[in-house]
Amino acid sequence: MDNDQSRPSFNAAGVAGVAGTAMPAPPMHQVATEEDDEGLALGEIIAVLMDYRWLIAAICLMALLMGLVWVFASKPVYRADGLLQVEEKSSGMGSLKALQPLLGDDTTVSAELEILSSRMVLGRVVNKLKLDLVAVPRTLPVIGGAIARRYQGDEPNSPWLGLSSFAWGGERIQVDSFDVPADALDDRHTLIATAGGGFELFDADEQLVLKGTVGKRAGDRGYSIFVADLQARPGTQFRLIKRSAEATIDDLRRNYSVKERGKKSGVLELSLLGQDPQQIGVILDDILNTYVRQNVERRSAEAEKTLKFLETQLPALKTQVDSAEAAYNNYRQSRGSLDLNLETQGILKSLVEVENAAVLLKQERDELRQNFTPEHPRIQAMDNKLQRLNERRRQFEADVSRLPDTQQTVLRLARDVEVSTKLYTELLNTAQQLRVSKAGTVGDVRVIDMAAVARKPVGAGAVSILAIALLLGLLFSLVVIWLLRSLRVVVEDPEIIEAQLGLPVYATVPHSKAELELHRKAQSGVGELLAVVYPQEDAVESLRGLRTTLHFALLDAQHNSLLITGPSPGLGKSFISKNLGVVLAQVDKSVVLVDGDLRRGHLHKEFSIERAVGVSEYVAGQASLEDILKPTSVPKLWVVTTGQIPPNPSELLMHPRFEALLVELGARFDTVIVDAPPVLAVSDAAIIGRHVGATLMVARAGKHPIRELEQAVKRLNQAGVQVKGFVFNDLNVSRQSYRYGYKGYVYRYSYKN
Repeated sequence: MDNDQSRPSFNAAGVAGVAGTAMPAPPMHQVATEEDDEGLALGEIIAVLMDYRWLIAAICLMALLMGLVWVFASKPVYRADGLLQVEEKSSGMGSLKALQPLLGDDTTVSAELEILSSRMVLGRVVNKLKLDLVAVPRTLPVIGGAIARRYQGDEPNSPWLGLSSFAWGGERIQVDSFDVPADALDDRHTLIATAGGGFELFDADEQLVLKGTVGKRAGDRGYSIFVADLQARPGTQFRLIKRSAEATIDDLRRNYSVKERGKKSGVLELSLLGQDPQQIGVILDDILNTYVRQNVERRSAEAEKTLKFLETQLPALKTQVDSAEAAYNNYRQSRGSLDLNLETQGILKSLVEVENAAVLLKQERDELRQNFTPEHPRIQAMDNKLQRLNERRRQFEADVSRLPDTQQTVLRLARDVEVSTKLYTELLNTAQQLRVSKAGTVGDVRVIDMAAVARKPVGAGAVSILAIALLLGLLFSLVVIWLLRSLRVVVEDPEIIEAQLGLPVYATVPHSKAELELHRKAQSGVGELLAVVYPQEDAVESLRGLRTTLHFALLDAQHNSLLITGPSPGLGKSFISKNLGVVLAQVDKSVVLVDGDLRRGHLHKEFSIERAVGVSEYVAGQASLEDILKPTSVPKLWVVTTGQIPPNPSELLMHPRFEALLVELGARFDTVIVDAPPVLAVSDAAIIGRHVGATLMVARAGKHPIRELEQAVKRLNQAGVQVKGFVFNDLNVSRQSYRYGYKGYVYRYSYKN
């Protein structure tokens, strides 16, 4: 050991990193413009996403796995569709169009849409196809159904994992009849296959209801069941449900839709979704046929109603015709043969036409009165026609009154015969036409396309489902990140410290992966220093900048000693202390590191030296300064360890000999760096700070709320210690590279051969 190293001399200039005597200008705070804020917002988002990239990847991977499970386990859904056409009403023969007014108005398409979804139509389909009876094998939740669907064997599949009560593929059941008490409708029953083609039925409370055999009806306690076919291992369970009509129709409606193709086209498209392609095709075909059948029945019922009305009128008209003919013949016989002249025949013909028209209008009016009130426009129009016919009849009757009495009587009797005969004949023809129309009624709707089932399932495919799952995973990860960021209010920007606390940040030390490796080696007993092993690291370069800044910051200090502390443990204050000591020693300045953490001090491990004989022994008077000064492998750098851990560290630091130690070290070395315990944990840092020239607070990026830093500064100020500034440690450089503006400037300028 040379003399300079063994007896370092005091340099009054203090810490010297860069020559010069000019005082630095006060730190200038950047004023963020609106453009800076916008740029920072986008960059900050990208930076946060990069920070949480592994969380995002994990959540997205989990979402993809869930998507794969969904693709494997979900049942495919198929779609069946068919077409109907709503035509104008027809009575079956073109020659019967004259009867259209008797058969009512055309049915609108909107009304047909409602009929197609009515209980009248769907209820008949449910009853015919027994859709209210559900009988399916019980499978293991999530994956059991997928395994059973993919099984191709003829015999029931062997049970997986010994779960023999579940169906694993190849099982089948056909229940032709299943009746339950009214209070058991919609309850889930369990049928268990037994040996020899038998079975047991349990109710929703798992109570045995009855036992039966396949192919024979069984009944007991209000239950009745007929199982036509059952293939399963003994012990396999099946789910049986007898649905209520309302619940079954509601379920059918949820998968069933009807809409008109094109505006006012009269073409209706029916579609049905379901997991069994054969079943949905049968159901939709039956809906189409049931609807057409009820439409024909409705058309036939209307014709039947009109026919009944006419048949009640025909006997009375026949009697009237007979009476009129008898009266006319008797009068002619009593007066002799009388002939009508040409003028009288013309009057008779006109009167007959008016009378027939009036009678037909009255009959049509009576028919309409069954459906409409007297105020209806059609009723009012017929009343106006009748009024005009009555006026014409009065005119003809005035002409008749001018004829001789004999001619008047003959004319009246002949009119009665003509009117009655013609009216009776027309009604008789109409009744016959309605009978033909009833027999040939085809309805006013027709099926254009019967049900056709799509060959491929509808909905998203496997690729689409995985893409959606990945997107949902990404969105969920963003929500999780937002929640974490909202709950974690920490300082990640050194400018926040300057703005909130009014103290300068002398250095921003970036994160160093090399330091992590060295720290792991130190734990195993191999101590190495970053500034020695990796002098070109960005973190070391930042400490060189701190060395330069401290030269000017300590020009007016009374002591050449520097205290480095922090609010809480694990901030890297020891890392800053030892590497700052190295970079100071590298400019030919004598430096001593004092481990002031008498509770957990570990600087001796970093330099691979013994803890014994240090601060504790010196303050206790058991060792001299020469005994506690320990040289290191770095020239001009010395270390004073903690010595034995004392039971009363705070009292030991308050001893006058500790202050004397700092004074004596300050006289022998250019710079004294004291590594102190955390401020908020213990009071040791406040005690040491009263005896040093300056105090630096170490803050670690993403570890402190601003209130914690504020409290640490306040704690030192209350003890009479003024914090000179901060060192912002462990800044994520890769994150800063995504930020815009001044705050994101992170440069690397290393040596190059």
